[in-house]
Amino acid sequence: MLHSHLTTLNAVSLVLNTFSSEGLPSDALLAGSGICAADLSRADIRITTTQEMQVCANAVALRGEIGLELGRSMHVSSYGVLGYALLTSATFGDALRLALEYPALLGTLFDLQLREDCERIWLSASDYRDSDTLAVFNVEWCLASMKLICDDLLGKTLPLLEARFTHAAPDYQDSYHQSFPCSLHFNSRGDDCAFAFDKSWLDQPLPLADRITHQDMHERCRRLNTEFTGRQAWLGRIRQLLADQLRCAPGLNGLAAQMKCSERTLRRHLQALGCSYQQLLDELRFERAKQLLHQDQLPIHRIAEELGFSETASFRHAFVRWSGVAPSHFRL
Repeated sequence: MLHSHLTTLNAVSLVLNTFSSEGLPSDALLAGSGICAADLSRADIRITTTQEMQVCANAVALRGEIGLELGRSMHVSSYGVLGYALLTSATFGDALRLALEYPALLGTLFDLQLREDCERIWLSASDYRDSDTLAVFNVEWCLASMKLICDDLLGKTLPLLEARFTHAAPDYQDSYHQSFPCSLHFNSRGDDCAFAFDKSWLDQPLPLADRITHQDMHERCRRLNTEFTGRQAWLGRIRQLLADQLRCAPGLNGLAAQMKCSERTLRRHLQALGCSYQQLLDELRFERAKQLLHQDQLPIHRIAEELGFSETASFRHAFVRWSGVAPSHFRL
């Protein structure tokens, strides 16, 4: 996706750990993502949300309700510096408002808001911006993890009053009560999914509040957010240039010239982002290939040409590597 932003490997590692007890090889979950097992040992690596979502799509194909399970594992400590800033906030309300101030650090694909409704506060997730096929998974993961963060901050369970979801009740809806022990409403008419709690909780002092540590962590969050958003803008420019030239990709040297930097500088920046020119090109080709394959009237050899492959066989081999299936099977 051209709007992809950067994130850490925390979520990917969580997915792999969740399935590790079942003996599933990590390669099956990493398939098509451009992430390799060696990347998991690098604490400083950054990946795109498109890469992250590919791993999640592989997980959902294996177990539909995995979003809720993952959300119940995303403790506040999973968010690094932001997590410590939240824990050391003065009140529960201060912590929630701070979390929503830095969506890039939170890694959310939604617009998260606190909405007041008389004596209730709704923690709302709207304006979803990723694959429609993963919409239910992402909202389950998002709200289940936000509920767990709330419990972690308070040091006890936050009592919920109600939860609403715009999607239909899944066949595993009983699992929702583990994350949302309250009245549940599916097929909600609103434009958001949300859970509600009593407004008075916003003023609740946090047990780990510490003013000095909080100030330090908050400043680190500000600097890290600047770094994340700056890298996001830079990566977005590269991705847009490549997306416009898939039929005749410019190569690393040509792309560097378009970015007005040296090839060595471009390679170094891409390495710092945890990716390479070829990985970005493959990711964009894969996204475009899936779009074109949904157009039944377009022959596969024409799709190969559109993506810059000189031979149809080369495209077929690449697509199998990206997705695990041949393009003709993907189209079925």
